[in-house]
Parts: sequence; structure tokens; C-alpha cells
Amino acid sequence: MVIVETPCQKIVWDLVPAIRASLAIELVKKGQSQAMSAKLLGIAPSAVSQYISGKRGYRIEFQGETKELIEKLAQDLIDNKVTDFVVRICDICVSARGIENKCNSGCGPEAQADDKTEDKAEGKVEDNE
Repeated sequence: MVIVETPCQKIVWDLVPAIRASLAIELVKKGQSQAMSAKLLGIAPSAVSQYISGKRGYRIEFQGETKELIEKLAQDLIDNKVTDFVVRICDICVSARGIENKCNSGCGPEAQADDKTEDKAEGKVEDNE
């Protein structure tokens, strides 16, 4: 029997928890309490505690652009400057994976714009511009 792990499974099981763990750690490094970090990330305080202690979240050492994107997102969360958390996480994921274009996951501004264009073509979206 061949067990095949798809790229999406790797992302969901390894990369996304590692990004969340890095964000939680970065928020605490920047002076946020574990409770406030949990609130900013929309997760349970126990999850933040487990990320910090290494009991949860696959440990990936992010470097370069990916690390900078995580640090910037953490600061923007603190400063209440995040307008689309999903897009920012998608950008971090793309950077960490080292790909040039966004995945076809339906996240990111390009995918959302494409969806709106398709909906307009089908007459599903009113144009308020």
C-alpha cells in the first residue's frame, strides 16, 4: 500500500502550525501576554502556551523574507493594522514554500479578484464602483 501525502496536507499539518507558533512566539517577544497573543491570533491561550513551550506546532526555523513577514504581521497585529489576516498568512506560506506565484487555494488578493471577475461574468456580483 502506497501512502501519499499531498502538498496541501503538508501545509496544513506542518507549515501552518509552524507559522502560528512563530507568530505566537513573536507576539510574546514583542511584549504581548499569552492571553493577548491568543486574542490577536484568534486561538485559545492554551494553544499559545503550547506553541511557546514547543509542545504544539511543527518547529520550522523561518529565515529571510518569511521571518520578516512573520515579524511584520506580529507588529501589525499589535498595532491593529491588519485588514486581511488570511491574505497575510497566505503570503507567509508562499514565501516559506519558496514559490513565485500564489497557490490555487483561493486565498490571496489575485484569487479573490479572479473570483469576483468570474462572478461578474456570470452576473452574480453587483458593481458598486
